[in-house]
Amino acid sequence: MTNNQNTTAFFDLIRHGEPAGGPMFRGSKDDPLSDTGWQQMNAAIRDDDQWDVIITSPLLRCRLFAEQLAEQRQIPLHQEPRLREIAFGDWEGRTSENIMADTPEALNRFWSDPVRYPPPGGEAITEFRQRVSSVWQDWQTQAAGKRVLVVCHGGVIRMLLAEVMGIPTERSFSALTVPYACRSRIRVDISEHGLLSCLQTHGA
Repeated sequence: MTNNQNTTAFFDLIRHGEPAGGPMFRGSKDDPLSDTGWQQMNAAIRDDDQWDVIITSPLLRCRLFAEQLAEQRQIPLHQEPRLREIAFGDWEGRTSENIMADTPEALNRFWSDPVRYPPPGGEAITEFRQRVSSVWQDWQTQAAGKRVLVVCHGGVIRMLLAEVMGIPTERSFSALTVPYACRSRIRVDISEHGLLSCLQTHGA
């Protein structure tokens, strides 16, 4: 970008669809999409959608759909390891009901204050936000003038939107609802005065 030139980028974020195996704490657990999940993702993509590049989490529930879409639309695809979902440690593969029956106080503390009370053995939410923030800082300038589709996870989308909206880390999980195949759009304007990002749509 040259001086005195304004450039706009658009980032369409989409959460993966329903994974095989049903609801559970699924961070690093690498399940593919269920049949319903594939239907949700296909229904979320419109014929008039236009992107210059697709960026995806390497986990199967994101990557397999991103690969299919990139091939269908003839769009470049990049895997980004920093887009992995937060790791839930000892809670990986367990349902909320199972954890509540076993250690209800731990689950309640996590939902009320995930910064102070992360899942046992899991990734600290502050480190998770730093990881997502680092990739966001890279994208904002590298994708100048482009339309980008980002296929990722509910936790990752919450962190990205928290960055854009200035939501504190301790509220980042509870402040926004991100259902399966949920889409959000962030606009980033770049000029000689700096960067300005804003959330244009969420849940559309």
